[in-house]
Amino acid sequence: MSVASRFRTLPETGARVAFILDGAPASAPAGVTVAAALLAHSGGWTRQTATGAPRTAFCMMGVCFDCLVEIDGTPNTQACMTLLREGMTVRRQTGLRGLSGGQNG
Repeated sequence: MSVASRFRTLPETGARVAFILDGAPASAPAGVTVAAALLAHSGGWTRQTATGAPRTAFCMMGVCFDCLVEIDGTPNTQACMTLLREGMTVRRQTGLRGLSGGQNG
């Protein structure tokens, strides 16, 4: 199923916000959440579970926690509840994270 068939496409006009996604430059329309920006960027996963199953934004209202990403060094941040800011650094999460923010081994 293509991204276009699942979600309404964000407008391509107006101001854009530059951010870093997994070490690479990216941009999205101003005023969107991180989850919306990631879905518009690639439609791919935002995190992987401990078993490697891909997960991405589902509810878009902060209930399901499937959109967890690392934002500016803070893991387990809900992408759907965070507005995208200029210069933000976003990383997809792989595997489990500890409660203190460290990687579980």
